[in-house]
Amino acid sequence: MMKRALILLMLLTACTVGPDYEQPAFFDDKALEQSLDLKPVAAKAPEISYLAFQDKTLNKLLEEAMRQAPTVRIALTRLKQARASLSIQKVAGLPTIDASGKYNYVKESRNLGLVYDEDTYQVGLDASWEIDIFGSIRRQTEAAAANARAAVANLQNVYVSLAAEVADQYISYRTAEQLLNNAQENLKLQSDIYQTVRVKFEAGLADEMTLDQTGYAVQTTQMQIPEYQTQKEESANALALLLGRLPGDLKNELAGGRNLTAKRFQYNLAHLFELPASVVRDRPDVKAAEESLIAQNALVGAAIADLYPKVSLSGLLGFESFHMRDLLKKRSWTYSYAPEISLPIFHWGALKNNVALQEAKKEEELVTYQQTLLQAAHEIKNAMTAIQNEYRRNTSAERAFRQMDNVLSLTRGKYEQGLVEMSDVLDAELRRLSAQNDWVNSNAAIYQNIIQFYKATGTVQ
Repeated sequence: MMKRALILLMLLTACTVGPDYEQPAFFDDKALEQSLDLKPVAAKAPEISYLAFQDKTLNKLLEEAMRQAPTVRIALTRLKQARASLSIQKVAGLPTIDASGKYNYVKESRNLGLVYDEDTYQVGLDASWEIDIFGSIRRQTEAAAANARAAVANLQNVYVSLAAEVADQYISYRTAEQLLNNAQENLKLQSDIYQTVRVKFEAGLADEMTLDQTGYAVQTTQMQIPEYQTQKEESANALALLLGRLPGDLKNELAGGRNLTAKRFQYNLAHLFELPASVVRDRPDVKAAEESLIAQNALVGAAIADLYPKVSLSGLLGFESFHMRDLLKKRSWTYSYAPEISLPIFHWGALKNNVALQEAKKEEELVTYQQTLLQAAHEIKNAMTAIQNEYRRNTSAERAFRQMDNVLSLTRGKYEQGLVEMSDVLDAELRRLSAQNDWVNSNAAIYQNIIQFYKATGTVQ
């Protein structure tokens, strides 16, 4: 008889109402490959990493950020919360046992006729168990498990975003540093020219217009220096904030070393398209969105289960006596059990409306997942396009700088021969500086576009 009861109980608890999760069928791998012009590759994406930049300072900053950045620590605590919630939910369907001790004193009213006082002592174990026949608890556990996986994906997404922000701010810092160096180098040359012209002017060998023109060149370049210094300081402070440090704490780490933006980063553009279509769905934010959809789908099942009967069992096992001295004796042994079943009859539509509410939330999560997937595909495509076009722009920027450098050299030679005016030399110098800065900015843009590509593909380091 007991064996049959256990089999029946197992069959009852195997019933789980509500929809099982099925991955949405939109945007299959073939559509993604065609949209992103991807080449057929192995299932795993080729290794892409910030280590390709070959910058030791950047690598150290990234390692520190992954360890102690405030955003990482927040995400880690949220993961701990999600895992704790899952651990709690996993045992929600198991019987609970509590130890209890109770003393009860009753003094009857004299108006009842027979008057007596009563002392009652009780100790024992109270047990209760809600039998999860229709799967409400199992669905809630399923939702908690999906939320825990979403927390893992969100932590990974924090790593991805943080790495991209640190690398981007580092490039911004090096860009400002290089532009500042360019301005200071040109300022020194222009100041030397100005002093030469000033000596000639005082000797009556140069006119006032030439003196003012050389002075204008000096002031124009001098005007750029505070701007670059501000940009440099802001980028350094932004890096410190990302790492959880105070402003100015990174001076030693950022001092010295080569500047990446001084020349173009060589990247094999063919590698942009050597990605599996799964790179879109494997992005941490896309995974997190899908896990949220899975969790909400389970909550729909839990809401449906609330429409069905609930069965619970409670009981007591212990000792009860009128006298403390007899409490633990054999004759004080007592036990009780109380099975209970409840069936929702009339709740003013609240339970059905809760099902409708959870289904509406599921629809929202479905659209959110779709939008996140679309956003990932668009970001990858945009990053690919930006990298390709910036390399084309960079080629022109470098040629323009080389040509303007040659123009300046030729103009100086002609000036020394008396064939051109000083204004022509100054104009050539300013144009050269502008072309040089355009080239540096383009070099930086290549790095920053590659960083966005790394972020779009879910690269951490």
